[in-house]
Amino acid sequence: MHRLATGLLLSAILAGPAYSQSCTTQAMSNDGKQLAGAAKTSFIKKCCEDAAVSKDGKPLSGAAKASYVKKCAKDATGSRPTNSGYAGLG
Repeated sequence: MHRLATGLLLSAILAGPAYSQSCTTQAMSNDGKQLAGAAKTSFIKKCCEDAAVSKDGKPLSGAAKASYVKKCAKDATGSRPTNSGYAGLG
């Protein structure tokens, strides 16, 4: 069971960048303009939640889904982690 959960989590994380790119490009208003601000954030989160499926097409749930959505949204918005908590890193 542990291997299955780990495998699902890893497959979801590895697929994240591909889905996050499509979520970013899909974030358009009805008049064809790019969304911005809260509307874009909300759209990307919903898009990432909808894209949270395993390799065999079954929807992810629980921690695997939460991890996937968090990574997908972070990749889509371009957020980068800071080094503030790591001593010795630039």
